[in-house]
Amino acid sequence: MKKYVIAYDIGTTGVKTCLFEIENEIKLISSAMEGYQLYILPDGGAEQDPDEWWSAICGTTKKVFSQTDVTPEQVEGISFCSQMQGLVLVDKDGTPVHRAFSYMDQRAKKQIKEGIAYGPQIAGSNIFKLIPSLLITGAVSASVKDPVWKYNWMKENEPENFERVYKWLDVKEYVIARMTGRFVMTRDSAFGTLMYDIHNNDWSPRVCKMLGADINHMPEIIESTDKVGGLTAKAAEELGLCEGTAVFGGGGDASLIGVGAGAVELGDTHVYQGTSGWVSTVCDKSIVDTSAMIAAIVGAQKGCYNYFAELETAGKCLEWVKDHLALDEIDIYLSKTHVAEPKEAVYTSLYDYLSKVISETPAGSGGVIFTPWLHGNRCPFEDPNARGMFFNISLDTGKTQLIRSVIEGVCYHMRWFIETQDKKLKTSSTIRFVGGGALSDVTCGILADITGRTVETVDSPQNVGAVGAAVVMAAGLGVIDDINQAKKLIPVRKTFKPDGKNKAVYDKNYAVYKSLYKCNKEAFAALNG
Repeated sequence: MKKYVIAYDIGTTGVKTCLFEIENEIKLISSAMEGYQLYILPDGGAEQDPDEWWSAICGTTKKVFSQTDVTPEQVEGISFCSQMQGLVLVDKDGTPVHRAFSYMDQRAKKQIKEGIAYGPQIAGSNIFKLIPSLLITGAVSASVKDPVWKYNWMKENEPENFERVYKWLDVKEYVIARMTGRFVMTRDSAFGTLMYDIHNNDWSPRVCKMLGADINHMPEIIESTDKVGGLTAKAAEELGLCEGTAVFGGGGDASLIGVGAGAVELGDTHVYQGTSGWVSTVCDKSIVDTSAMIAAIVGAQKGCYNYFAELETAGKCLEWVKDHLALDEIDIYLSKTHVAEPKEAVYTSLYDYLSKVISETPAGSGGVIFTPWLHGNRCPFEDPNARGMFFNISLDTGKTQLIRSVIEGVCYHMRWFIETQDKKLKTSSTIRFVGGGALSDVTCGILADITGRTVETVDSPQNVGAVGAAVVMAAGLGVIDDINQAKKLIPVRKTFKPDGKNKAVYDKNYAVYKSLYKCNKEAFAALNG
């Protein structure tokens, strides 16, 4: 029996609202996208306005139903796939006491130094805090971008606002509270705070106290497939939906994009290239590589972890190319359109045109190598001072080579992730590739060539986060027994095999790529420290 559900994919630059039909497959019926601001501050801050999230969610919900005969009364569930490790501190009414701190925020350098980066250290963390953190949570708050340091920054810098804090929420949890009036957090989001006890499925009093967090600020922990409640009358009116429509917990993007890719079995590896990028492999135990800043994070599936390596800027590098390298001289649009048009239209033109441009440029970009660290880097090395560069430009270098080198640079970093993960577990020989990057057959081919792996894609790879949220609802509504059955709802559409003739040039460039950070670390610190 067909079921209709709504999934909100709440990203860094906008929300994508999708209406799905679930039967033998998950079928997209209608979608709409609306952007909002990411406020980058001079002190390293990165914030968003939760009211802008809500406005975009309401606007896109109404637009979705204007494009289809399906009515709000037919919708049986609502859920979410969301950016993770945000920090939304709210009062008892659910009103934020400060704009939301993005996962990209890195202003809390003083707080992390005083909180964990002092005394005898391993991988930048005090050993007397590192060891209990690893044993209890399976991870450690060793990055300036981790949410607890933003929490402590708020405590120190805005004490009057901090006094009003009632609960600590992540991005989708704020939206859930606005829809249902309940303060909850799914297990994967709870793990993202790095204060979640993976053994007892609850907050760790010891780690909370050790890192300076009030455990009373932490909300109730639920499963991704749990029904939180029904839409309140106020939320239903603003959204144009029906009061009482079931709202499910959903998951973070790092959890549900893999589910939406169909990479749900032990050992399955997927690569994501959206605004950010990552490589993730499903495993059944906690794994930590502190030297490479890679950890197995709690997934949406019970008993499963995702061994996860993240790149801060992947698709964001392509957006930079569009704005600063391609648009003015190459004219990226196939037809003239205003640069302020919706993000989705920009991305469609971007992939269509850049695919044509880079397909005509030989592998290796004439020896030019791009480093995609436009907002610092997290792993396999942690350095907020690292930046992007074009290396090895000559008089023979053209703009098309520079553009192709950006695609290759992101894929080199994905290969670095895969090889680093292979030191702790076995990644899969066939990988699922999703996100906006997977829209381009050329990018898929480059990824296959650089990694030496077979690459598979699925329908609408840019929507897989929302598809993952639909899988959560399929399980919550009883359509499937468990999230582990997601693969039968998500068939493979295209397959790309590595082209052996490109191996030599990519291997040579990749070896140089890995050396560039070490060779320039001191220069990055001098310029950006």
